[in-house]
Amino acid sequence: MVLKLFKAGWFVSLLAVLTVFMLVYASLQETLIVRGGEEEVVISREVFFYAVLVILALINVVVFIFMKLYKKGHEDFLSWLFGLILVMNIFFIIALNFIYLYNSNEKYEYSRLGLVIYGSVALILIWTISWPLYSVSRKFLTKANA
Repeated sequence: MVLKLFKAGWFVSLLAVLTVFMLVYASLQETLIVRGGEEEVVISREVFFYAVLVILALINVVVFIFMKLYKKGHEDFLSWLFGLILVMNIFFIIALNFIYLYNSNEKYEYSRLGLVIYGSVALILIWTISWPLYSVSRKFLTKANA
């Protein structure tokens, strides 16, 4: 049951990240700044489109690969994997919105957005660490109960 919930959450997050990506892409200028500061990194809109598309495809295809490799008996791991990709899709939604906001002509106080960006990175790290902790705790609990 938990696996089905994570599958549904992953699918909704995939649709959301693709929707946000298309909306952001449609509203970008021909060139966009990826990194500001003294040494600005400027790329074209098309390079941005294909780079983001490849990254999203590679990360979300991992789910299908592991579903074929681990069909039965690995529901816990697959649930964790779907959750990890879901969290990564949330990060991409935030990152895409940040790139759009940075390249728009609107004035915005970026210090408010730092908490959201770092919070999503922290969420990815916490989710990544949770699987090894879960696996180790299960081994110790099964040995204690035996």
